Amino acid sequence: MTEPSPGPLSDLRVVEMGQLLAGPFCGQLLADFGAEVIKLEAPGVGDPMRQWGREKPHGRSLWWPVVARGKKSVTCNLRSEEGQDLARRIIADADIVVENFRPGTLERWGLGFEQLREINPRLIMARVTGYGQNGPYAPRAGFGSIGEAMGGIRYVTGNPDQPPSRAGISLGDSLAAVFATIGVLSALHHRERSGRGQLVDSAIYEAVLAMMESLLPEWEIGGYQRERTGSVLPNIAPSNVYPTAGGEMILVAANQDSVFSRLATAMGRTDLIEDPRYRDHASRGVNMEELDGLIGEWTAAQKTDEVLDILHEAGVPAGRIYTARDMFADPHFAAREAIVRLAHPELGDIPMAGVVPKLSDTPGSVRHAGPELGEHNSDVYGRLLGLSDADRDALAARGTI
Repeated sequence: MTEPSPGPLSDLRVVEMGQLLAGPFCGQLLADFGAEVIKLEAPGVGDPMRQWGREKPHGRSLWWPVVARGKKSVTCNLRSEEGQDLARRIIADADIVVENFRPGTLERWGLGFEQLREINPRLIMARVTGYGQNGPYAPRAGFGSIGEAMGGIRYVTGNPDQPPSRAGISLGDSLAAVFATIGVLSALHHRERSGRGQLVDSAIYEAVLAMMESLLPEWEIGGYQRERTGSVLPNIAPSNVYPTAGGEMILVAANQDSVFSRLATAMGRTDLIEDPRYRDHASRGVNMEELDGLIGEWTAAQKTDEVLDILHEAGVPAGRIYTARDMFADPHFAAREAIVRLAHPELGDIPMAGVVPKLSDTPGSVRHAGPELGEHNSDVYGRLLGLSDADRDALAARGTI
């Protein structure tokens, strides 16, 4: 095996303060592309993500090894003056700080952006919160679920006869972290020209709102309120989930005119191509329910693999609705290394999603699974800050690290 690339961000040092997902996922993405990410955790307890997750083999979270991958763990009591001083000393030589505390928290600890930029003018700080750093809601506690509701995604997710639904993942937190990462990389580019860092303010509700397509002009200009539509795209057909023999399901998306022609031909129903009910995009949208019924009758009469082979050969976008089991068995996932495996001292080889996107010359890589609490105290406090063993023992005795 060839040695993994150090990554395009390998010359950057990131200090991650905060916990759970909204900030730490930004740190994960930066670590994936080679940044040295030093995560500051409360002594004795660490990030609550160490305990999160439904399944806990060996009493271990399966979420923590993923969100903390590639990072260094350092214990530091940010609520103490001595811990705050240690943080400032680490940040003085850092490129980026990532945090997701409620606005005002870091300022009370003497670790706000304006305070830190006095000791490090090149510092870029990414702040991920529910509502952003200003505005009337800024002081409120804001979890990802509330940001999803306020940003609009919850209202349009689910079946029309049911209450708004969750997507099944922590979507709001993750989106805010992705936008924070984009902001950090943009700020780095600007720093190359100006020599100065800046603040990156990523609000969860705004990250969700940014994904809501034409929702706003639809309401103000068109007078239309998007509603929950289940598995279909309103007025766009065919694009739905269809049954196959054996009780399985596939998704078929053939709403473009030329693609629908290929689907109708594959079904042996070329008569549908010139049928005025299905002849063009608008007509198919109006007659969606009837058309879905015809396609469902055809797919239900065949095994999943057989109908997918027919559709793929015809150039019709279609596929299974994957579970984790399907992902592990899929040769395309394997060929692109979409799933990587890392050694873990208790869990053995632990699988997780690979690095996205793939760069041709300086690809990212996952260097190790999430570390033990304080695993890198000696490295950071000793190598970086020059503290002796006795110094570190004294700090530990006082509960600072």
